Amino acid sequence: MANRATRWQAWAWFGAWFMAGAACVVGVLGALTIGIIVLPIAGAATAFLATRRTSSVGIAGLISGAGVPVLLVAYFNRDGPGDICKATAGGSSCTQEWSPWPWLAVGVAVVVVGVFMFVRSARQRIEIEARS
Repeated sequence: MANRATRWQAWAWFGAWFMAGAACVVGVLGALTIGIIVLPIAGAATAFLATRRTSSVGIAGLISGAGVPVLLVAYFNRDGPGDICKATAGGSSCTQEWSPWPWLAVGVAVVVVGVFMFVRSARQRIEIEARS
């Protein structure tokens, strides 16, 4: 039973680091807009997590969280590439969008790499703790 609780705790730490990573990247990229609000919160969350002794098991979540803003760019450009026009109440609105596919590929790759690193390191730590 202790092993199962350890797995859930590891995933909880991963989720916390995941959120901190996403917030840090959003804060840096949006430094002139929403980043002013998000970056101090992200910094405080990161500092809090860094001071917790057992949180290091989930630090790979920081990497996966960094992929979330990239996935958001892919989502916002989902109709691209090119000029995209949409009907509005006052006529139509046109915007230039990028191709979402490179953003999606990079975002998914970053998230998957972080999850892979977490699963591998968490499994090794749990096995080491079970032996001792």
